[in-house]
Amino acid sequence: MDAKKSDGMSRRSFMKGVGVGALAPLIIPASALGTKDAVAAGDRVTFGLIGCGGQGNHVIGGVLELQRKGTQVVALCDVNKKNLEATKAKIDKHYGNKDCATYTDFRELLARKDIDAVVIGTPDHWHTLVAIEAAKQGKDIYCEKPLSWSLGEGRAIVNAVRANKRILQVGSMQRSGGEFKYACEVVRNGYLGKISHINVGLPNGGNAKWVDEYPAPPDYLDYDFYVGPAEWAPYHVDRLDWNWRWWMGFGGGQMMDWIGHHGDIAHMGMGWDDHGPSEIEPVLWEMSPERNNLYNGPAKYLINYKYEDGTTLQLGSQAEMPEVFRNCEDTGTQWFGEDGKWLYVSRKGLHASSKDLMHIHFKDNDFRFRKEGNHVRDFLNCIRDRTDPIAPVEAGHRSASIGHLGKIATMLQSKLKWDPKTEKFIGNDAINSMLTRKYRGDWKLS
Repeated sequence: MDAKKSDGMSRRSFMKGVGVGALAPLIIPASALGTKDAVAAGDRVTFGLIGCGGQGNHVIGGVLELQRKGTQVVALCDVNKKNLEATKAKIDKHYGNKDCATYTDFRELLARKDIDAVVIGTPDHWHTLVAIEAAKQGKDIYCEKPLSWSLGEGRAIVNAVRANKRILQVGSMQRSGGEFKYACEVVRNGYLGKISHINVGLPNGGNAKWVDEYPAPPDYLDYDFYVGPAEWAPYHVDRLDWNWRWWMGFGGGQMMDWIGHHGDIAHMGMGWDDHGPSEIEPVLWEMSPERNNLYNGPAKYLINYKYEDGTTLQLGSQAEMPEVFRNCEDTGTQWFGEDGKWLYVSRKGLHASSKDLMHIHFKDNDFRFRKEGNHVRDFLNCIRDRTDPIAPVEAGHRSASIGHLGKIATMLQSKLKWDPKTEKFIGNDAINSMLTRKYRGDWKLS
């Protein structure tokens, strides 16, 4: 069945909005916000950005666009002073002043009592410690996906957010997209019948690079802080910015970079925001054949999962997925129901076993998601009314868990049984010790 085309769903098109709080004075002068209108202080939300690289900049751009709804960026943090200075210049230009403060230690930013919310745009290995400290300091949190670097870290973030009564929106912005919501509503309301299988296709390939030497870090970068709690890896400029993803100590290759998108949509469609698989079976995990000593993320991967209700899920790089999936010509999520019915959704649009599945007229009593289509504005709305956002912390933890469980199973090359309620491997305490890694130096998970 031909695809129903969207206007395009890039990451940047979702990046808009954020919020919380009330601080002096009664009315904020328009000049302080760089806008023609004054904003009531009770509606104002102040926040900081931690991690001023590419994605952090995209999200903070969305916050700036929501300025007239009472948002104000007051602080930035990054261990890379070049990124920090570039982002400050952007913020200063927007507001027409130089009031935005800068920090190289996230703890100093989070200690400020006048900051209501933070955006976390660091590499994956820093998400947990920053998010937990932010929750303890009373900040609401927008955290990029995947929520955590490891399973145990994800549960620790959930616990901290709940204990401190914080709002956390995971940057799984597809959840705010109209066609993704539509597809999930079709599945949840039973228009495919009982779901028996799900395909989750993620981008192909990793990266490979051979280097003959590792130079000293530049003066503008605190590389020791950059590595932080992760195991030590020698500095190279191609382990920074986008390319940290290919080093498993910092990221998780294409699989972990995208599990919080298409894997998350698989769970969203099934209503599994507090659920996970019960069996994990590794099939393929291959490195790039190119000469390589800088990266260790997989170029090809394929993993099978089974859930307690019998539903199976296959996750893999797109080229390794079944032909029925590859024919949809994009990475995405595909559900199979009864009587040969299936539905597929990606950023390019919808495919289905029949045209009528792409044009369902929902009934009044059908389950529907909220209409808000702006992921950052959804966060802002939820900060103000203290309700769960479209991508809440538990959902972010559970969707990331699909990838974390796959990493462990492929590392051990063993089929594993998992209890999604206790979040422990069944009958193997030794493997349970792998749920959270040992941190480097004095860093601790608390």
